[in-house]
Amino acid sequence: MFTHKFPLKFQNPQIQLIFATVYSTIFYMMEEAIIEKTVAALRRNHFEVFIATDKEDARRIFFNEIFPHLQVESVSWGDSETMKATGVLDELRKHPELAVINTFAPDMSRAQKIYWRRKALTADLFLSGSNAVTQKGQLVNLDMIGNRVGGIVFGPKQVVLFIGINKITEDLEAAMQRVRTIAAPRNAMRHEGFRTPCRKTGVCMDCNSPDRICNVWSITEKSFPAGRIKIVLIREELGL
Repeated sequence: MFTHKFPLKFQNPQIQLIFATVYSTIFYMMEEAIIEKTVAALRRNHFEVFIATDKEDARRIFFNEIFPHLQVESVSWGDSETMKATGVLDELRKHPELAVINTFAPDMSRAQKIYWRRKALTADLFLSGSNAVTQKGQLVNLDMIGNRVGGIVFGPKQVVLFIGINKITEDLEAAMQRVRTIAAPRNAMRHEGFRTPCRKTGVCMDCNSPDRICNVWSITEKSFPAGRIKIVLIREELGL
């Protein structure tokens, strides 16, 4: 949503610079207004929101401002490229007092992964991302088997989501469109063994493939209890 580049080309480099600067300034002001509107809406909906300048700042915020106030003995996570980009998970693994429930080990059988993903719903802390967040403060996600959305909506005592500003959409319709045309196809493409039409077309084909990853929608209108879901909104374009 926030990717921008001045669309016109002038022969005079000075004029080009002036117009590009004005364009960037206007775009930045619009971007800031959207971010502020989204953050305010999320807070009205009882999410606890932190704003990070980049993924390194997101990691700092988590360990300095969030984690010290959480009384957790176990942690697990849902698949999220944004969350992994922050490096939070690697740091948490270094805490010997934490029981880490790993549901993604490559040597696990399918049955083992399902077993541990059920166990992950009992973790004290669950980390993940979100496919989209609306300017009205709603979280929109789509899962294959529902373990990630399950962890977000119920089970773990505390949830921390890392979300890049590229996930912000105007409303629910735009959020679902973003998931179908961007997040879901890209997610399918990074799984080599999946055979779905969207791996070739780049958009959702509403397929009936046994590898279909678009099975479970969730829309989180509000955090309940208040503050259970904490959001680190990162001023970068991250994730799918």
